[in-house]
Amino acid sequence: MGGSESTPAPIPPSLEFDEPWRETPWEKKKVLEKNLRELKLSDPKVKYVRILLTGEIAAGKSSFINSVNSTFQGRITSEALADADTGTSFTKTYRTYYIRDGESALPFVFNDIMGLEAGESHGAHQEDIAKCLEGLLKEGYNFNPAVSAENKDCRSTTSTEDLTYCLVYVIAADKVSMMHDEVFKKMRYIRQKASSLEIPQAIIMTKVDEICPLVRKDLRKIYTSKKIKEKMQQCSNSVGVPMSHIFPVKNYHEEIDEVNCFGFGEGGLEIWADETLGGETFDTRVEAVCET
Repeated sequence: MGGSESTPAPIPPSLEFDEPWRETPWEKKKVLEKNLRELKLSDPKVKYVRILLTGEIAAGKSSFINSVNSTFQGRITSEALADADTGTSFTKTYRTYYIRDGESALPFVFNDIMGLEAGESHGAHQEDIAKCLEGLLKEGYNFNPAVSAENKDCRSTTSTEDLTYCLVYVIAADKVSMMHDEVFKKMRYIRQKASSLEIPQAIIMTKVDEICPLVRKDLRKIYTSKKIKEKMQQCSNSVGVPMSHIFPVKNYHEEIDEVNCFGFGEGGLEIWADETLGGETFDTRVEAVCET
């Protein structure tokens, strides 16, 4: 009696594409940093381009700010306090963060706000975020999830410097498939408000190294990873932002040196800044403010 031959195990599907599906200017980091440092604003009343960050709690908004600042400082910084995932928003106050280049500040700033949560009385009130977009909310405002900001918390008039010039949704790659639909509903409401004001919008997808072993080992595989593209598509479908305006990044969280701490330092920041701070959508909002 002859023995039967064993069936070979099926070959597991590949985790990556043969070629990157998005062109990445890996070698242009220094050129972009130089361009951002030399960015000039033509309106003398506007010193800074204001970029508003919003997203679910613990998505990495504060860590993103620290990562951008660290890139330009050349060392790890932690000006925006970040917390572990505790189930509630660590950021409670509306605050402006300046990106330092040595002793001076670059001409763009980030505004961090309380994170979004499911439920009407949890997380940042969506009407407060709408006020941020219009430049109405005062610096230092303490968010109250149950009630939108009152008149005393808002400016009676706004200037061009108070306005938001770009809205960035920060979404964690390892949480996007588990996010409550109420959070996405709030994001879509904010998106409609921003669109009515012709504010450019983008998504920063954080924590990419936590969902893809390829990217965890080699950040340059970020645009050959099938898992990364799948999560980006989920973000696009849920919020409505096109894939071309979604940028996957790795924020630093455990690293103690700047060399390999930040995914944007390896291509993501270059694309995001070129599309957002130098692209056509940005020019629509600030063509009277920024010199080209």
